[in-house]
Amino acid sequence: MSDLKKYVSNRKAGDPDFREGFDEGYQSFKIGALLRQARENSGLTQEEIAERLNTKKSAISRIENHAEDIKLSTLERFASVLGLKIEVSIT
Repeated sequence: MSDLKKYVSNRKAGDPDFREGFDEGYQSFKIGALLRQARENSGLTQEEIAERLNTKKSAISRIENHAEDIKLSTLERFASVLGLKIEVSIT
């Protein structure tokens, strides 16, 4: 286990506020990271995505870096520009 994973595991075990905040924050980060990865894999820039979605580059950057309040419809439009679909599961 890496030092970072040990640190996170220890903090989660000893601090309920950290545990709750970390899990929530991680999910938002993960969504943005997945969108960025998909965009980069498609060979498109943030500017090109923004143009296709009729928005600004700063909006795309915000989505990729802070996706905590992103609407499902926005996720679907972003994925559609990349020729992808969004899959949602509740576990």
